[in-house]
Amino acid sequence: MPVTPEQQAEIDALRSQPRQTLRTVAEGMESHLYTAYPVLDHGFVRVVDYMGDDAAICQAARVSYGKGTKSVQNDEGLIRYLMRHWHSTPFEMCEVKLHVKLPVFVARQWIRHRTANVNEYSARYSILDREFYIPGPEQLAAQSVINNQGRGEALTGDEAARVLEILKSDSARSYDHYEEMISDEGKQGLARELARMNLPANIYTQWYWKVDLHNLFHFLRLRADSHAQYEIRVYADEICKIVADWVPFAYRAFEDYRMGGETLSAAALTCVRRMLKGEAVTQETSGMSAREWRELQEVLG
Repeated sequence: MPVTPEQQAEIDALRSQPRQTLRTVAEGMESHLYTAYPVLDHGFVRVVDYMGDDAAICQAARVSYGKGTKSVQNDEGLIRYLMRHWHSTPFEMCEVKLHVKLPVFVARQWIRHRTANVNEYSARYSILDREFYIPGPEQLAAQSVINNQGRGEALTGDEAARVLEILKSDSARSYDHYEEMISDEGKQGLARELARMNLPANIYTQWYWKVDLHNLFHFLRLRADSHAQYEIRVYADEICKIVADWVPFAYRAFEDYRMGGETLSAAALTCVRRMLKGEAVTQETSGMSAREWRELQEVLG
């Protein structure tokens, strides 16, 4: 199950005790606090705490020249300007702390974003639960023949059934051995920090992950992209929904300029200008490599 009965009891207790505060409150985020949103078969994402809102971004941006420009430039316009021109520090004034339950192999991808504070469940001190990520049939895909780190067509029929059985049986067997090694049964048993090395990468772990909004947007730009691995993308998609309610102005600007926008090289921009003047530009006359040219064609549709 994504949330244990003990965790659910804690969540219910926290949500039942609202407190008066003088701090900035984002109503959209308040509705998400503590709620665990299911991801994959046993995972979840929930907001534990947050700081700031759209107004905090603008407050930080205006600190060098005061409120005198507020009547000229509204908050949403300012945020869009900051996003458009890659100003990062105002967005760093907002932070969020998430509790995430995720497969270990997804965590190993996630942890490469080194601009957050992380505290993970320790298998040195505690025993991991018997919970493994088993992909749905639609996610059992063959290796892509054109992308070394991507997926091809979905497996079907007997091949899909064979792979699913291997995943389930190997996961169960490794956990059985894990339990055997740490079990007493009149003997001392292997240390937990050693027994854990026999567990597969699809077992679930948990962590608290605290990050500022600027670096969260960088994470989401990469991991909510259609090219990202499915198993991390679904977590990013769930976080996107939360962020959209927390800082709606900033999230809309992020969608426009980062998720929906494109960055062109000087050579690509030159080609586009030549095309706008009516010139027939080819890959051979573009000064770009075949791959760069193909990517430009994809951007231009």
